[in-house]
This record gives sequence, C-alpha cells and structure tokens, in this order.
Amino acid sequence: MRDRTASRALLLLSALLLGACDSEEAGPAAAQAPPAPEVQVQVMRTEAVDNIIEVPGRVQAVRTAEIRARVDGIIQQRLYREGSDVEAGAELFAVDPREMQASLSAVKATLDRAQATEANAAQDVERYKGLVEEQAISQQEYDTAVARLRTAQADVSQAKAQLDAAQLDLDYTTISSPIAGRAGRAEVTEGALVSAANGTLLTTVEQFDPVYVNFSQSSSELLSIRSQLASGELTRPENGDVAVTLTLENGSEFDQVGKMNFYAMTIDQATGTVALRAEFPNPDRLLLPGQFVNARIQAGTREEGMILPQRAVQMTEQGPTVRLVNAEDVVTVRPIEVGEQRDGKWIITSGLEPGDRVIISGLQKARPDQKVRVAEAEKSNADAPGAPAQTSVDEVDGAESEGTDAP
Repeated sequence: MRDRTASRALLLLSALLLGACDSEEAGPAAAQAPPAPEVQVQVMRTEAVDNIIEVPGRVQAVRTAEIRARVDGIIQQRLYREGSDVEAGAELFAVDPREMQASLSAVKATLDRAQATEANAAQDVERYKGLVEEQAISQQEYDTAVARLRTAQADVSQAKAQLDAAQLDLDYTTISSPIAGRAGRAEVTEGALVSAANGTLLTTVEQFDPVYVNFSQSSSELLSIRSQLASGELTRPENGDVAVTLTLENGSEFDQVGKMNFYAMTIDQATGTVALRAEFPNPDRLLLPGQFVNARIQAGTREEGMILPQRAVQMTEQGPTVRLVNAEDVVTVRPIEVGEQRDGKWIITSGLEPGDRVIISGLQKARPDQKVRVAEAEKSNADAPGAPAQTSVDEVDGAESEGTDAP
C-alpha cells in the first residue's frame, strides 16, 4: 500500500515538472514571434507626364559671313578690332585703291570718247535726213550714217558698263561686313597680297543671338513618336511648338527655352539618324558656336503616364522590378518597363495599373509572399475625409527622412 502511494506521488511530480518545462519553452517562443514588417506604399494613378528625349548637340551660329577679297591688291589697313561687335555695313579692311582708281579714270576717258563719237554721228544723221528728202544724197549714204550712229550708241553703252565695273572694283577696295555680329581674328595683315580669283579669306563674322543647336535622332525613335502621336498615346503642344531645353558642359541648365525649327526629310544612311535643329535666344552669348550641349526635347505629353521614386525600382538581371502589396497585404514581385529617369524618379512605361500599391519604403524588410503592415501614415491619409486616394511621394519622402524606414 505504501509502495503504491509512493508511485502515484512520483508520477504526479513528473507530470508537474513536464508541464512547467513546456510552459517555460512556449513562453519565450511566443514572445519572440516578430510582427509583420511595416512598409509605405504609393497607390499608382495616371497623370500627365512630359515625354522627354535627351540627345547631344552642337551650337551653331545662326548666320556666318566669310569675308573674302573681291579684288586683287595689297591690304592697306585693317579697320576693325579683332573680336569686337560690328554692325552690318561696317568697314573691315582697306585694299590699296590706286590701281582701281587708275582703271576707273581710263574707262571714263573711253566713255567720253564714245559719247563724242555718238554726238557727231547723231548730227550726221540729222543733217543727212533733210538731204535725202531733197535727193541731194543717196539713200545708201543716209543708211550708212544711221549705222554709224547705232555703233556709236553701242560703244557708249559698253563704256558705261565698263565704268560701272571699274567703279564696283574701286568700291570693293573697302571691304565691309554684310551682317551684324562678332568679327573674328584677321586672317591677313597689312601688306598681304589678296586675290579675287582665289577668294582670299580675310575674316569671319558670326551672329550669336539667336543661335542654332544641331542634333540628330534615330529613325526608329522618330517613327515611334510619330506612331504614338497618331494613336493619341502622346499629345502635341497646343501651340504646335516643340520646346527644347539645354544642359551645358558644366552641368548647369541654360536659362532660355528654345524650339524646334527644322526637321530633315531624309535619313542618314551611315548612322540611321535624322538631322534636327532648334533655335535658342542667346542674349548673354553664353552659347558659342561649336559648343557641346545636352538637349532635352519635349516630344509630346503622355496623358496617362506614371512615375515612381527611384528607390522603389529594383534593377535585376531580368530587368527592373517592383514589389507590390496585394489586397491581402502580401508582398508580390512584378517586372516593369521604365523610361527616362527624371528628378530622382522613374517614368513607368508598362507593367503597372492604376490602383496598384507599390512599396516605396521598407523594401529591405518586405520579402516576397510575406504579409506586411501598411504604414499608419498612409492609412490615416486614406481614411481622412476629403483625403486623396494615394500617399503622395513628397509625404513619403518626408516620412522616410524622419526615420520611419529605420530597421
């Protein structure tokens, strides 16, 4: 009897000890179970997004005049300061005019002689006219006098033309600029022999305000843009002008907006590109001919575009992907296609639909097929009366900078 009682007591004590151990093991495990990670999302919606194309370009003067010699002679004087602004008609060089002056004087003498001969022939015709009517001379003599008058008149016309040419040569001894602009370095000095036949280059005058920017675009991209404009995926500007902005070599933005003014109608067979040109105001002459720039062409507007912060897009070997939160608050991964990157954001071209919830903060804690909690800030915004249907990117960026994304 005593042995039976001892056995029962031993069994009861063992059961109590096993229960205590189970409770001690279950307690810490339950306490260590982590809560669902918290993330912030952006609810996707469509908005108007400018379709920007970036291409390199070169600056070109809108007008360039090559100043060349038009008479043979010796440069007598340079009449301008190199690198200065000149007006249209400003005198730049003077060629020794003495030879042209002598030629002009000789032609004037020839003209005087021809005019004298013409006057004498006219008097003969007038006199012979009355005599032939009285039959004092023959008709043949009268006709000969008329022919001499016509020859004399032709000689006068020829001498006048020679006089005009000689006067033009004399005028060309003073070489002027045909346009207003910046005169460049002189290519010749005083005493240099210049030739009209060779067209000796004296200097160049360039007009810098406005200026052209030349660039090219691949024919495939141009065809795609035209197709999207035709389908309505892209819309044209209301005024029809295609705006262009520039980024300079030092990374600064040019403060003037230009517009496209030329499209080539042929494709370069060597490069497969189409030549384009834009015109820019250049009041401060910050743009110089030959300068390299980066042009941003606003090729229409995508009315149903989408944008995402750069940090929300993950680049993988298969391409860009994002992580979504579905209706059950479970994380899923979806591949997308992106366009250009602008102001720290990606332009989304395909892969997302309006209403998709994309994780933009807390990505390091959100694993695929894992349940997550959407940030309280996003929920309160969604529940507030009159609040927008999505958490704005600015709000999320601000929240993340305050440490809401801290592990």
